[in-house]
Amino acid sequence: MDPSRRSHATPSFSRSASRRLRTIGSEVLRLRAHILVDVAVVSLVLSLPLSLQAAPTANAVERPSAAPSAPVAPRASTVSRSATISAAADPLTSVAADVRPIVHYRLGPDDTLESIANYFKITPEVIAFSNGITDPTLANQQGRVILIPPGQGALYTVQKGDTVQSVAARFKVEPKVIMDYNRLYFEPEHFAPGQLIYVPGATVPAIAWVAADPGEAASPPSVLARPAPALPPSNGLLSWPVENPVITQYFWALHSGVDLAVPYGTPIHAAADGVVEYAGWVAVGGLCVRIRHADGIETGYYHTSVVFVTAGQKVQRGQIIARVGLTGVTTGPHVHFEVKKNGVFQNPLAYLQR
Repeated sequence: MDPSRRSHATPSFSRSASRRLRTIGSEVLRLRAHILVDVAVVSLVLSLPLSLQAAPTANAVERPSAAPSAPVAPRASTVSRSATISAAADPLTSVAADVRPIVHYRLGPDDTLESIANYFKITPEVIAFSNGITDPTLANQQGRVILIPPGQGALYTVQKGDTVQSVAARFKVEPKVIMDYNRLYFEPEHFAPGQLIYVPGATVPAIAWVAADPGEAASPPSVLARPAPALPPSNGLLSWPVENPVITQYFWALHSGVDLAVPYGTPIHAAADGVVEYAGWVAVGGLCVRIRHADGIETGYYHTSVVFVTAGQKVQRGQIIARVGLTGVTTGPHVHFEVKKNGVFQNPLAYLQR
């Protein structure tokens, strides 16, 4: 055998396994070192706030023992809508961001309940209820200061014996609504006899509108019609609600009536004998009147400025029931006139006298 040649050793399984284990062990040690470093960094970052809090405050500037007196803001004065309106506030009083002030508003010579409601973007009913107003024209009330609710809700003075639950039931809202807005969880003393609270989303009675005939007593406020007398038979024709109108929009699939444009304040007449079904405020249509006639006919008059009838009141053809206005969604003074037959919208021009 040639001694220069070395024999090939047979591979050893144990040596290979040992080598593999040493390699794995070194990788594990290196990985543990990385983990330990990461944990140390995280611990250091988390301990910084505690270190700062425990740091000595010897060099901190001391606050004065008594704060300087804040300048006293002048109390807001109540003025007419043509000028700036602001609510009174006490110095150093913090008001929650979702709480709006109650505005004190002085009535001017041309103000009506409808015009004020339009300006403050709330319904006339909530203003009337909050101030005990029964005449929507506000006649002979110039100079009176009224309270404007901060939204679509009621201002209510707590009476002896009232509870949050009883007031909530009266206005058809959840007790939590009253508790939240008036901060009664933290300041329960605000719900005491004589205290003024605000009830967001309150249901208030309809306005007792002034009757057209001064000799006729105004009916109590009601949204739903009271039992009505029997209606006279209809001849199938309706009178025009306003005189000499310009038709600015006709009846079609997306418009439930006809728009009759006339000057602001023009009298609106009942199109036929009937009984007032509803008189009050609705979305989009504004201040309106709906009258139920014989033979399943119902007429509607929308965007009025003032209404002179109440729900359940009997009216005659040609009687003045309202005046043309700009309430609701409208681009100019007109009356949106609707006709229904057994609850189905009809083309009013097919029923109006030629």
